[in-house]
Amino acid sequence: MKVLSAAQMRLLERLSIESDNVTSLDLMERAACAVTDAISHRWDTSHRLVVFAGPGNNGGDALAVSRMMIAAGYSVEVFLFNVKNALSPDCSTNRTRLVALAEDKKTDGRLVFHEIRQGFDFPELSASDIIIDGLFGTGLSRPLDGGFASLVKALNAAGNAVVAIDMPSGLMSEENSYNDNSRIIRATLTLAIHRPKPSHLMPENEPFVGELVILPIGLSEEREAQIASHLNISERTQMAAFLHRRPRYAHKGTMGHALLMAGSKGMAGAAIMAAKACLRGGVGKVTVCTAAVNVLPLQVSVPEAIVQTAGGVINEQTMSAYQAVGMGPGMGTDDMGSVMLRVMRSVQSPLVLDADALTLIGQHREWLERVPTGTVLTPHVGELERIIGHHKDGWVRLQHACELARSHGLNVLVKGHHSAVIKPSGEVWFNPTGNPGMATAGSGDVLTGLITALLAQGYETSDALRLAVWVHGRAGDIAVGRVGCEESVIATDIIDAIGEAIGELKDGG
Repeated sequence: MKVLSAAQMRLLERLSIESDNVTSLDLMERAACAVTDAISHRWDTSHRLVVFAGPGNNGGDALAVSRMMIAAGYSVEVFLFNVKNALSPDCSTNRTRLVALAEDKKTDGRLVFHEIRQGFDFPELSASDIIIDGLFGTGLSRPLDGGFASLVKALNAAGNAVVAIDMPSGLMSEENSYNDNSRIIRATLTLAIHRPKPSHLMPENEPFVGELVILPIGLSEEREAQIASHLNISERTQMAAFLHRRPRYAHKGTMGHALLMAGSKGMAGAAIMAAKACLRGGVGKVTVCTAAVNVLPLQVSVPEAIVQTAGGVINEQTMSAYQAVGMGPGMGTDDMGSVMLRVMRSVQSPLVLDADALTLIGQHREWLERVPTGTVLTPHVGELERIIGHHKDGWVRLQHACELARSHGLNVLVKGHHSAVIKPSGEVWFNPTGNPGMATAGSGDVLTGLITALLAQGYETSDALRLAVWVHGRAGDIAVGRVGCEESVIATDIIDAIGEAIGELKDGG
């Protein structure tokens, strides 16, 4: 699934109108119908809807939704803000339709319509009222000001559930570096029309977007394929297609040998979890290179693993035994810099750098020039910013991460909700699985082990990354179901669910 900018959405709508012989008003009706269905499935007719509509097409959507909600039996109060007497053509048409409906006695007084041209008194709201935000959509290029900024602040202060149509009013569709957070609607639910927009997926925008639901409206697939977007969301069917068929005559020597360099004194757990996850990912053999003090805990906890002590001879001959190398979980940074440099100089197979390995790169940014082309970096935001610098806006940070991938020929996985896999070309794939319960110690070590397992089995690097992140997130979702709540999930719960997550994909995608 593509993630489209505001400009790309406008282009897609225009191309769809031209190719499918429909009008912009037809598309507005489709969008309004999808929004109406989404709202009616969440809240019954005991809830009054209070609709705030702006003068553009987002307002037109809101007016069309109001009309349809009346037909569905809801009580609706509408405030259309037309302070400049300049409605968009489709908004004007829906205004006419709604006014006619308001004058029709068949509505039994369930529709109250206000057109605001000057002056506005904020309405009294009951706790059960649902606010529908249709003030401004994706077209904003600067923060809201004046009366609309005051209105947004009042809506946020009301404390009611808020449904934003396409975009919370005040939030721009891509960069929000210079926005004013106090002037952005804080939605409970955002209903994205047809495709998500970039700002929907940025972590700092969660307080405004709330829950995100994507509502397809049947725009031309052929025309959408013609629109180049470097932003995408991974889909389940793609992940199922990535899975390798395990040969019936497979043996441990044909399923890959992975090396994990993990675990310093007091951090045996990181090495144990990475190794277990690697094995659950289907690799034939795992060797763990760790601190001497961790050898016994590892051999007891992961008897399937081969265990070696760190600091041994690392050269092209020894490294040639492994089909993939993962380095960093709990590794520590003391005296490990020289080891890491030797690994990067000698490795002949896909390399995954995580955790303390990324910390070392952050401390020695010049080492980026020594990282082999095609290497996988798996930073969370803090680790990423130690490499590329601090950026308060997720969109800007993502652009810098893409430049890091392009300029050094790297695969970069930015971990978090909607983890982003960035290919060396700068193409981005967001992941839709996972939950906040995975924000727990060791979760990243599990993911490193899983990625390394897939790479050792011969998966193409970007396929391995996307599949590992998907399975990791899905395993986290399964873990929540098993333990009962997000708060109680621990990293080993995620490991225990990896098999079920992969099995789901194998059983039909």
